[in-house]
Amino acid sequence: MARSPFAKAQASYQNVDLQTRAAGATPHQLIAMLFEEALNAIDTLSAAAARKDFARAAQSQARALSIIGGLQASLDMERGGDLAQNLADVYREASRLIMASGKSNEPMFAQQARSMLAEIASAWSAIG
Repeated sequence: MARSPFAKAQASYQNVDLQTRAAGATPHQLIAMLFEEALNAIDTLSAAAARKDFARAAQSQARALSIIGGLQASLDMERGGDLAQNLADVYREASRLIMASGKSNEPMFAQQARSMLAEIASAWSAIG
């Protein structure tokens, strides 16, 4: 289904806003932004799965998985020790749940992944 002109304009505005915020962000703020965008993508996936909007669910799933992959790639496994390994495990499980949600069109899996990542995002924000 084609997006409305309003939806296209809104997406364009959000992209410009995100780029503007990223340009002046510290590394800590960039990670916070990744969490925010991952949670937004998961929310969209969950809503799309609930209404059986397969195209939107697939798009949101791909975005969420890409962002989580970026978060995982940012881990310093050598210096991060157990914490980095634990985060890698959480990211891996969140990715598995997101894939399960997309495959089954079951929002519950996406919501579980969101809960896991929201907890980490909250802790990350508290550090900053």
